[in-house]
Amino acid sequence: MAYRKRQGSGVSPATRITQEIIARLEAGTKPWIKPWRGVPVSRPLRTCGIPYRGMNVFWLWMVADMCGYASPFWMTYNQAKSLGAQVRKGEKSTIAIFYKSYTKEVEAPDTGEKTDEARRVLKAYPVFNADQVEGLPERFHPAATLELVEPEGREAELDAFFAAIPVNLRHQGSEAYYEPTADRVTMPPTSLFSGFDHYYATLAHEVCNIASVLISRTVDGLLTLVARHHRRACLAMSGRES
Repeated sequence: MAYRKRQGSGVSPATRITQEIIARLEAGTKPWIKPWRGVPVSRPLRTCGIPYRGMNVFWLWMVADMCGYASPFWMTYNQAKSLGAQVRKGEKSTIAIFYKSYTKEVEAPDTGEKTDEARRVLKAYPVFNADQVEGLPERFHPAATLELVEPEGREAELDAFFAAIPVNLRHQGSEAYYEPTADRVTMPPTSLFSGFDHYYATLAHEVCNIASVLISRTVDGLLTLVARHHRRACLAMSGRES
């Protein structure tokens, strides 16, 4: 998943959005074709149902596409809480933007005359997609309008093989990715794939991502262990080990 969820607090909203758009453009056309269909896309909505406007529409569409969110609704942490819901542990927020207007007294350099000048500054606040929140009313998860048809090629042996792998797997949205922080694999529903062979191949790829993370953690642990014992061995040889 290309979306960089962790950004420094000093990054301005405009810079953050610009960097993400540039990263997507630099990625260019993917050298592979997604073997599944997308899900219907709605204009991003606030909890009250009012659509977002301006740059928020493009930005939240892009984030939803990168993260595989199917719900069009976005909300703050407190808005979710007021609905009796809770943001799922490990989920990270993105931003919605707005302009704050204010006036500033300025002095003309030539005459010294002081006047009030209207200005606008870009501000941002954190929001979560409804797919990141548990316990929301059903209206925040509109039913998909795509015809759900199970593809051909399902194999019991492969189902059993993947079921035996201890992986936190969820089927949601229209993107396939692994989240190391949440230790979770997200896959599009099988009904969006053109065939189960593509589904199994995609799932295998994401499971391999888990293996690479686990191997990396194991190697780091081994290096720490070796370094600790190497130091003890050196101290013993010098007669300084207590």
